[in-house]
Amino acid sequence: MIEIKSKKNKFTYNVYHVTKAFFPEEEIVQTVDEEQEPLVWMQLPGGACFSLAERSLTMADRKMTPEEEQTEKREVTRQVYRFLSEECDRELAWGMLTGVRPTKLVMQKLEDGMDQAQIKRFLEEEYCVTKEKAELAYEIACREKEQLGKLDVSEGFSLYVGIPFCPSICSYCSFSSSPVGEWKDKIDAYLDALIKELKALGRMAGERKPDTVYVGGGTPTTLEAGQLDRLLGTIRNCFDLSELKEFTVEAGRPDSITREKLEVIRRYPVTRISVNPQTMQQKTLDLVGRKHTVEEVERIFCMARKLGFDNINMDLIAGLPGETRADMQDTLRRIKALAPDSLTVHALAIKRAAKFGQEGRTMDLHSEISGMVEDAAECAEEMGLKPYYLYRQKNIAGNFENVGYAEVDKAGIYNILIMEEKQTILAAGAGASTKLVLPEKIQTAGGKKTNLIRIENVKNIMEYIHRIDEMIERKGEWLWH
Repeated sequence: MIEIKSKKNKFTYNVYHVTKAFFPEEEIVQTVDEEQEPLVWMQLPGGACFSLAERSLTMADRKMTPEEEQTEKREVTRQVYRFLSEECDRELAWGMLTGVRPTKLVMQKLEDGMDQAQIKRFLEEEYCVTKEKAELAYEIACREKEQLGKLDVSEGFSLYVGIPFCPSICSYCSFSSSPVGEWKDKIDAYLDALIKELKALGRMAGERKPDTVYVGGGTPTTLEAGQLDRLLGTIRNCFDLSELKEFTVEAGRPDSITREKLEVIRRYPVTRISVNPQTMQQKTLDLVGRKHTVEEVERIFCMARKLGFDNINMDLIAGLPGETRADMQDTLRRIKALAPDSLTVHALAIKRAAKFGQEGRTMDLHSEISGMVEDAAECAEEMGLKPYYLYRQKNIAGNFENVGYAEVDKAGIYNILIMEEKQTILAAGAGASTKLVLPEKIQTAGGKKTNLIRIENVKNIMEYIHRIDEMIERKGEWLWH
């Protein structure tokens, strides 16, 4: 067990997540005591202690400005990181960064006029990011900036449509989705509510035109062909798609895809689909609850190609239970033979990995996933795919990241927009989150100034169906008044 005591509540989030990154399997007990002397006190398994004196960081006896508050918080995190790094005799790939969007930080520095050397030095010195990850973040931020430059982010918007059903629920999954078999008799009712919301959003959008449309989930192709046709037809009828740069349908699970459904998708201006194996190791697919075979992945992919889909993404996960680096290399060999247009490589979140007894594996998880991530990057380069977007998750295995690779002209624009939060995203469906980017910052009820407003739909499917008018009304209060 690890015990952490902080003098101020503002230190707890960063200190906890940095510590968890070094000790993913340890229980952490964290308390706040405003009367204690040190800013942070910590005791590790084995007895090693850390204590950071307040007098070493405080800005005299006066109230700090918001900027000084952030500086203090960052310095406390940095001191904790350095202690843990020395105790564990290793560095974390992303250093003391705890946020999910490293490239957003880089993008801000690019907009401030910093050059490549300054940005990389900033990441390495201020956040203890490794040289390799600093280079990756800079490279991806530059590609994102180039893609965003092609859009009218202030006048346009993006549309997300959520289908919260899957053929089965993978044991590592943390997304909001439900087994389609349990909801067969309610799917039409869900579609009725979803279409009602889409029609309302179409009216609210007025003459504004979406830059991207993303149909995700869950697994959209759990819908029957006729239901899929009805959904895509509604999107086409309710929104002016004449300026559309990208239309993605995340087909996802191969066991949900049929020729008939792919033919329905082809009738619409869909430019990009996903066929996501996660791994090409049958033993792993069986273990995690994926109800398809490796051969099905290959067959469905080839079928989509023959039907004319020329922008197909595939997702892989590094660190699935029981898999070795050699398994990932075999998976990559099979993926390379299919030649997808983009490849997204995720590092499994460690809290999920623990469900599979990852803590009992004989090999070092950090080193193993590090090798998998390196092999995936090398394979992507061999396929002519460049990294174009990056995000991280809390408790991600080995403190790594999820990276999207794509051919130069086939980068997933919506993926970039969701990470950089520079354009309004209207979202429909259970659990969907609308993000409004306002032209000027406003002050929230909590006193924080922001130009980003989130409007969450309820996650529960039946509640969504019954409360759809409320979901629509909440958006109407904000949209482009």
